[in-house]
Amino acid sequence: MKRYTDLVADALTRVNEIQPWDLSKQLAAGSGLVLLDVREPAEYAALHIPGAINVPRGILEQSCEWDFDETLPLLAAGRGLDIVVICRSGYRSALVADVMRQMGYTSVVSLKSGVRGWNDSDQPLVDAAGKPVDGDTAEEMLGPHLRPDQRNPAQRNPKQS
Repeated sequence: MKRYTDLVADALTRVNEIQPWDLSKQLAAGSGLVLLDVREPAEYAALHIPGAINVPRGILEQSCEWDFDETLPLLAAGRGLDIVVICRSGYRSALVADVMRQMGYTSVVSLKSGVRGWNDSDQPLVDAAGKPVDGDTAEEMLGPHLRPDQRNPAQRNPKQS
């Protein structure tokens, strides 16, 4: 049985990643990259990289094809575009970049460490209204928020059970 981390590791054998600081340099140089944020709409609305478009992972494949309610013409017609896939930590984006590669996208990479790494590199983030989100606020929003029942029982402290 494969676990989530196994699926991500497998995808990363076929997917290239870009570091946040390298992406920042390319954007500053006017590279014309398509920034594809595959997080859920509420995550994207709370904070995202300026200029990124949002296509949640759950509708990605349909957004990349013509003749679906979710079709995004930019993606459906853009298999040759330079695309950077973005998520919170770089896991979902690796899976999406792998799927897009299988769908014929020729220049798609995953943002290593995702929006968290982007924020750690002191790069700008904005909210749904386009207003800047400060780094400390972003760090709090991007951190894990696990309930006790979501933690692996084998790794819990016995005194906490």
